[in-house]
Amino acid sequence: MWTLTSDPEEYAAVAEPFLLGDPVQNTVALTVLANLRAGMPVKNPRFGWWTVDGEVRGAAFRTPPHPVGLAVMPVEAVAPLVEALGGDLPTVVGRVELTSEIVRLLGPPRRVVSERLYRLGTLDVPDVPGSGRLAVPADFPLLVSWYQAFGAEVGLGEADDVAERVAQRLAGRELFVWEAGGAPVSLAALSPAAGGVCRIGPVYTPQSCRRRGYGAAATAHASRVALAERCEQVVLFTDLDNPTSNAIYQAIGYEPVSDYAHLTYSGR
Repeated sequence: MWTLTSDPEEYAAVAEPFLLGDPVQNTVALTVLANLRAGMPVKNPRFGWWTVDGEVRGAAFRTPPHPVGLAVMPVEAVAPLVEALGGDLPTVVGRVELTSEIVRLLGPPRRVVSERLYRLGTLDVPDVPGSGRLAVPADFPLLVSWYQAFGAEVGLGEADDVAERVAQRLAGRELFVWEAGGAPVSLAALSPAAGGVCRIGPVYTPQSCRRRGYGAAATAHASRVALAERCEQVVLFTDLDNPTSNAIYQAIGYEPVSDYAHLTYSGR
């Protein structure tokens, strides 16, 4: 049975212990909770948990304009969730066995982005010219332009205000740059720890600086800071249609965990 609420604290009280049982595969759900507690504004959120014989076995969340997020849950919980939400799932993200059930129920989406979740094993720092550092306020205009370019490139850009998001992440010490030749050449962002897990993303290198290892170097630097100062495990998501990035992350020590899909049904 699904129980839905708009109260994040009610949801957290019931679902968070379940989510913490697998903090790697529930990384996004746990990060959303952490962000809400840190004051992230949200309008008309929906949170839900799936219970069997009084025990929580799954969870889902929606913080518009972001997708409906499917946390760990059994496949048989998907159809009742779609019914509980009245079929209102304009965009959905979850493990492929769950999103495949969404497609069976709602039909083919307008767009599918196939993703893979990786967890860092043993970090192998690449030998790349330059050095990594925490981003500073002086980097703000450049980082806003990079965030905008990243969103345009992947077609899944953040729907909220990019400048505001970059400012928040700068203030939270979540953005790192790789410098070479005295100038920033790549960006790697790092989410705050949630359940002992930090998540890398986005990672962006402008076209003029690609194929030199800067993205891998920025990712490795942020990963090293994460393990040294912030969390016990580091994860990231990749687009499976980009074999280059998947190979790069594996080369520095990231290991596949599971496959996900991002489904878009709306015209947005």
